[in-house]
Amino acid sequence: MITLDARGRGRSQYAEDIHSYSVPREAQDVIELLDHLNIDRVTLLGTSRGGLVAMVLAALHKHRLAGVILNDVGPEIPADGIARIMAYVGHRPAAKTYEQAASALAAYMAPAFPGIPMARWREEVEVFYTQTPEGLALRYDAQLRDALLAQAAAGPTPDLWPLFQSLSGVPSGVIRGSNSDILSPDTYQKMQLHLPGLLAVEVPDRGHVPFLDEPRSLALIHRILEIAQ
Repeated sequence: MITLDARGRGRSQYAEDIHSYSVPREAQDVIELLDHLNIDRVTLLGTSRGGLVAMVLAALHKHRLAGVILNDVGPEIPADGIARIMAYVGHRPAAKTYEQAASALAAYMAPAFPGIPMARWREEVEVFYTQTPEGLALRYDAQLRDALLAQAAAGPTPDLWPLFQSLSGVPSGVIRGSNSDILSPDTYQKMQLHLPGLLAVEVPDRGHVPFLDEPRSLALIHRILEIAQ
């Protein structure tokens, strides 16, 4: 399994031009990584924005895809879900320690993710933040927020259904958190109508995004891998 830190995230370099923080450019980054590693075809698992990247790749480089799994994302994204994400993206947390941040995240996410142990939320905050003497720092470029705002100001989001339908012929699956505010029940159902053969599973007690360690998530992932061989 290969995990990619997209530009501006994790250990990847931050971009000089924030306009390169775009789904098409990030899709090209995936192709360049595959070329660098001499890998012809892959099964791609795209979580949230990564799912949009997967759809672009299906439209432009379908021959490189052995299979695709979309984790809680589709060709329509509700405005309230976007607003929730924009409320925190690019902002350093008020919490000063991992423990404080985990407690705050657990309280905030409890309605969508009931019964999750605190240790799991601690893992989540360690992914997104670095502990410093001054508090918690972002482990991604804060200018990602500026890029998102610039893209929103440029005009309405284009119709993503043609990109989604580019998955036709590629073994594909979608995982939805039952409490998700990013992949609505309506879009989830429409995806199955638009793409016959799409494997779909809904994970109870999960919002955006399922952790992918749930039995239902793992079963779908393994099934797509089997079909894609």
